[in-house]
Amino acid sequence: MDHLSSSQINLYMQCSLKYKFQYIDGLTKLFKSSGLVFGSAIHSAINWLHKERMNGNGVTLERLCRIFDADWYAQKLDAKIRYKNGEQELTLIVLAKEFLKLYFDHPHKEIKGTEVPFTVPLVNLSTGEQIDMAFEGFFDLIEADDTIVEFKTSAQTMGQDDADGHLQLTAYAYAYEMLYHKPPRLLKIIDFVKNKKPKMIELETKRNKDDHQRFFHLAGQVLRGIRQGIFFPRQSFMCKDCEFAEGCFKWEGK
Repeated sequence: MDHLSSSQINLYMQCSLKYKFQYIDGLTKLFKSSGLVFGSAIHSAINWLHKERMNGNGVTLERLCRIFDADWYAQKLDAKIRYKNGEQELTLIVLAKEFLKLYFDHPHKEIKGTEVPFTVPLVNLSTGEQIDMAFEGFFDLIEADDTIVEFKTSAQTMGQDDADGHLQLTAYAYAYEMLYHKPPRLLKIIDFVKNKKPKMIELETKRNKDDHQRFFHLAGQVLRGIRQGIFFPRQSFMCKDCEFAEGCFKWEGK
């Protein structure tokens, strides 16, 4: 283990046993959930769109949708996709392209960077205390006015409380300040909501030094649990889409 990420921290908190299966044991995933494929293909298409816009290239909605199709097809070759009851591949593809059209037609700001990687130390900015583990990740989008944008797909509409407490945004606000020695101007979530009538909503929030300090302590406790080998299953609604459910049911506490 050479770094922590917000995905790792979130997964350990959601189900530490799944964290172990994925990051320590490296178990083979028997399938990909349709939700994961859906979100990943949309992210890939939007990232391509941002790169083209940064390079000053003209982009059509048709080309954007072809990028999505190519990514979806590649993921189908990579692993079996498991659909939820009542879901159909064609319906999801049509829905994704409706989301892409919503975003394509939405006014966009000048882009500073897209899929920007970072590696920063984990430091308590109030005391100087440091954890001996790097923190890594990617900013989905950085706008020219120093706004960090994260893209999400969800089955239910996110609220302002969700944005204000979103761990990934806290982590990325911390990473941005460590990289650029100033806080981001704003944190933004663009949420594609899979309702009967698809919609795209924007939520804005900010973070402060107290939030950074809380994130530091949270990361430290997660790392401590991992190093001490504390792993156990946590049953929730997410179990039905878990790629490691079979191994979880056979788990004997070791």
